Amino acid sequence: MRVLVTGGAGYIGSHIVHELRRNGVHTVILDDLSLGHAESVEGFDLVRGDIGNRDLVRETIISQRIDVLIHMAARSQVGESVRDPGVYYDHNVRRSLELLEGMREAGCKRMVFSSSAAVYGEPKTVPILEEHPALPTNPYGATKLCFEEALGWYRQAYGFGFISLRYFNAAGAVPEDRLGEDHDPETHLIPLVLQTALGRRERLVIHGTDYPTPDGSCIRDYIHVVDLARAHVQAAKRLSAGSPGAIYNLGTGTGTSVKEVIAVARTVTGREIPTQEGPRRAGDPAVLVAASSRTQAGFDWTPRIPLRKIIESAWDWHSRNPDGYGGL
Repeated sequence: MRVLVTGGAGYIGSHIVHELRRNGVHTVILDDLSLGHAESVEGFDLVRGDIGNRDLVRETIISQRIDVLIHMAARSQVGESVRDPGVYYDHNVRRSLELLEGMREAGCKRMVFSSSAAVYGEPKTVPILEEHPALPTNPYGATKLCFEEALGWYRQAYGFGFISLRYFNAAGAVPEDRLGEDHDPETHLIPLVLQTALGRRERLVIHGTDYPTPDGSCIRDYIHVVDLARAHVQAAKRLSAGSPGAIYNLGTGTGTSVKEVIAVARTVTGREIPTQEGPRRAGDPAVLVAASSRTQAGFDWTPRIPLRKIIESAWDWHSRNPDGYGGL
């Protein structure tokens, strides 16, 4: 099996390409490095370019004899998507359709797609099954759902096989591989908490303390990025073996509130972590927790790493690399 990973120099993408290599899979990366870090994929075959460049996509797939494409390249900040939806439709839909056309012209019709729990919107039932209605509450989720629908039509018209993986909250790091989370600007909770513990932020803002949850803060399902990466490898293998694919959730089935995450981080770091209450962020649902029984059965996969270990791994990486990849 030979795999092309778009956005493979990003946070989740880099962990996936390292996991593919651990499994002996020939891996090529396509990334424009606008959001990714070349330092995270040193030693890999990196093609620098835009997924919207259909000719580059076609030529890369043909020259590298790619069997399966893992599509990670996307814009992924909920708040930004609300402020500037056009950027999200451009990156996550228009350019991704150019990517599909490049694949089709090259004769590669297998894709693992990085989707999101954001497609569900405000859930009616928790934990969330894959059959739950998809009613996104922000443009980020809407663009992910739009591309999932496009993949369904490409399956019907052109015989594409695809597996769409709807992520919940990826977190954690692999310090021994020099891999961690480094976004600019940073919007994800656990790195923000740890940056505050390191004194790089004066205090952590808790966005919303009046949600209908036990402590008033949002509840999310945190999954270690390595558990996420293992599922991608299994998905790519299934497609390579001829599976037509399906949609799967990637989560643990356990919800943790923002305030509970902060409490665990205080224990792990031994630091106070000052906080400040702030308003809700537009488009943020109160609770997102996965039902992942379909994934566990379909992939013979189980998330292994609990929240404390997730935070410990992230703390290890951030402590060693307070300036992120810029300090390596």
